[in-house]
Amino acid sequence: MASFKPTKIQVYPKLGEKVTQDTLYWKNYKAPVQIKEFGAITNIDFSPVSPHNFAVTAFTRIHIYGPFSQEPVKTFTRFKDTAYCGRFRSDGQLLVAGCEDSVVRLFDVSGKVALRMFKGHTKAVHLTDFTSDRYQILTGSDDYTCRLWDIPSATELNNYQEHTDYIRCGVTSKLNRDLFITGSYDHTVKVFDARVDKSVMTMDHAHPVESLLLYPSEGLLVSAGGRYVKVWDLLKGGQPLVSLKNHHKTVTCLSLSSNGQRLLSASLDRHVKVYNTTNYKVVHNFDYASAILSLALAPDDESIVVGMTNNILSIKHRKSPEESKEKAEQQRRRPSYRVFVKGKNYIPKQDDYLVSKPVKQHLAKYDKQLKKFNVSKALDTALESWTRLRKPEITVAVVKELDRRGTLKNALAGRDEQWLSQFLNFLIGNLVDTRFTPVLITPAEMILDIYQSIVGQSPVVDRQLLRLHDLLEKEIDYQKDLLEVLGMLDTLFASTCPRKEVPCSGISRSNGLAQGEASSTSRPELQVT
Repeated sequence: MASFKPTKIQVYPKLGEKVTQDTLYWKNYKAPVQIKEFGAITNIDFSPVSPHNFAVTAFTRIHIYGPFSQEPVKTFTRFKDTAYCGRFRSDGQLLVAGCEDSVVRLFDVSGKVALRMFKGHTKAVHLTDFTSDRYQILTGSDDYTCRLWDIPSATELNNYQEHTDYIRCGVTSKLNRDLFITGSYDHTVKVFDARVDKSVMTMDHAHPVESLLLYPSEGLLVSAGGRYVKVWDLLKGGQPLVSLKNHHKTVTCLSLSSNGQRLLSASLDRHVKVYNTTNYKVVHNFDYASAILSLALAPDDESIVVGMTNNILSIKHRKSPEESKEKAEQQRRRPSYRVFVKGKNYIPKQDDYLVSKPVKQHLAKYDKQLKKFNVSKALDTALESWTRLRKPEITVAVVKELDRRGTLKNALAGRDEQWLSQFLNFLIGNLVDTRFTPVLITPAEMILDIYQSIVGQSPVVDRQLLRLHDLLEKEIDYQKDLLEVLGMLDTLFASTCPRKEVPCSGISRSNGLAQGEASSTSRPELQVT
C-alpha cells in the first residue's frame, strides 16, 4: 500500500521588508546594555567634548557615565529632593541641574560640592541650560517663570512671567547669547530676547509642550507635546511647517542625528521614531520595553541612550566595521553538525557505513482527517479561526486537495447555518485575491448549486450572498476598467514607437515586383453595390 502524501501547501511570494540605507544604518547597533537606576530617568545629556561622557538624571542623583562604562565614573548626590535636567556646558567643565526644592545647583565636573546655588524660584525647576557665552544660566520652573542668572556673581539678571502654566522644557541659542526659547504646559512656545523685557515670538502647539529642539542653523524649531511633533520656521515669524502624528501616546523627548538629516522622537508608547528631515517621513523605528522619558544621541551617532519609566537605562553602541563584517560572514556560513564532529575537510571513506535513522512523519490535523477519508472534518479543521485568518493558503490548499479527489461537494453538503456563514465569510475575504481566485471559484459555485433551494430562509446567509454578489460585480467592473486602460496604453506605446523602413535595392514598389512586371500585370476590379 502506498504511503500517504501530505497536502502540499503552496508557497506564495511575500513582500519582504524594504531594506533601505536607513534600515542598515540604524540596525547596525549591538544588543543594548541595560543599567538599573534609582528612579525614573528624566534627562540624558552628552558632554560636547571628548571622550563624550553623558550625565543621567534620575531621582535624587546625577550619574556621569563614560562612553563604554557600565558603572558611573562620577556621581552628584547633593540634592535634597528629585533632581531635574542635568546639562553640560559647551566646554564640558561645568554641569547645572534643577531640583524639586526650587534651588538650581552648579557643579564642577571634577569636584563634588556645588560651586554655586541659585535661589529665587518658588517651585520645582525642570529646565536648566547654559547660554552660548558660558557665563549665564537659563532656568524654567513650575512657578510659571523663566529666569536668567549670572554665574560669576550668582545673581538674577532677568525674570519673565509670561507663561500661565508649568515650564518644562527650553533651549538656548548657540549663535546668539541673548536668545532662548521655552515651552510650557499652557500649550505655548515663546521666543525671548534678553535685551527686551518680553517675548518676541509666540507659537501655539495646542498641547502641553514636553520638549524643544533647535536645528544647527537655528532657522527651524521642533516642539513635542501630546501625540504631535511640530516643526516651526522661525525666520518666517514662527510659521508652522509640518505637524507629525506618528505616536500613540505623549511624545516626551527629541534628538537630532550628528549630520542633522535625521530627527528622533521618543514617546510613552515605548517607540523611538526616526524621521527624514527632508520630507519628514518615518524611515526607522525602535521598540523598547517600557515608556520612554529621555533620549540622547552621542556625537557621530556612536551610541543611543534611552531612559525609561521602569528605572532602566538602555545603551546601544554602534558596531565596528570588523564586527559587522564578522556577523555577515557568520550568517553566510553556518557549519553543519558533521563539520563540528569530523572537521571541515572530512571526506567519507569507501568502507564507511552510513547508519540512517527512520524519520517519523508528523501529519497536520487536516492531513490526519484526509488520511481517514473524513473529508468534512478535514475541511472543518482547515477552517479553524487561526488558520483561516493567519494562514489562508492552508485552507485553500485543503479545498484544492478535496477538489482533486472529487469529494469537495460531499464536504460542502449537509452544513448548518453557522458553518455556511463562516465559509461564506472566508470566500468574501479571499475570493478576489489573485493567489486564491482560481481555486475558490469552484467551491463558490458548488455552494450556490447545493443550497439554491434554501435561499431566503436565513437572513444571515442571504446578506452574505448579497455581499458576495456585490464583491464580484465590483471586481468585474475593475477588470473591465483595467482592460480599457491596457488598450489605451497599447495604443500610446504603438504610436510612440518609431517606424523603421528597410531599403531594398532594385525594387521600386512595395509589393516586390519590378516596374515592367507591374505595368504588365493587371488587377481585376471589383464593383460593390
